Amino acid sequence: MFNNSFDRRQFIRYSLLTAGYSLTAGSSLLVPLVNALGKVPKKLDEDESIFTLSGRVKVDGKRANNSTIISPNSTIETESNSNLIFVVGKDAHILRENSKLVLSENASSLEAGLQLTKGKVLSVFGKRRQGEGGMKISTTTATIGIRGTGVYSESHDDHSYVCTCYGTTAIASNKDVNSQEVVTTQHHDAPRYILKDGKNGKLIEPAPMKNHTDEELMLIEALVGREPPFSSLIQYNSPRRGY
Repeated sequence: MFNNSFDRRQFIRYSLLTAGYSLTAGSSLLVPLVNALGKVPKKLDEDESIFTLSGRVKVDGKRANNSTIISPNSTIETESNSNLIFVVGKDAHILRENSKLVLSENASSLEAGLQLTKGKVLSVFGKRRQGEGGMKISTTTATIGIRGTGVYSESHDDHSYVCTCYGTTAIASNKDVNSQEVVTTQHHDAPRYILKDGKNGKLIEPAPMKNHTDEELMLIEALVGREPPFSSLIQYNSPRRGY
């Protein structure tokens, strides 16, 4: 068992490298990726929601455990030193500590929206078929339209942070209709801050890549039977979370 998040990150990275893990075109996630609890990330069964849980986590107001089922309309809250890795439908998420995430569905989509009222979440979304409708993430200052994308989001009182890890997002300020941007990336190419206050048309600003890793994206994509579109783990310096 590991004592802190640094040990956990190092163990995940060590497991990848010693297993000879490689992502090449057409490959599948067959090489075991072991996390801090010693579990192999693989596609969860339909009657499973949670891959790992640590600390105090509430789902729909009740203390969660590894057997808790998360529905497309659940509200999830994490306390200090807590986190949750979970799946709903074709999407998977890592919810960091001190976060609140409200899921919502409509008639045309299993998981139509995520409202991150506070905190941080890393998410990967499966592609929707025609007629299923799109997805969106709402934060304190922004609305992010997404489709078949990996996205890391933070929601703070005075700003939000969005990294389109790969795929396309449509980022819009909740306050200013003139602050909008469509972002298409292959590998964390255009992170953004979305500010609460500022000049009209200028509330979206460039930001650094921070606080999430490619290893985490690999892990949660594996939970829904996919792999991220990276060419190879060892062909670049993998982004690291900031602490």
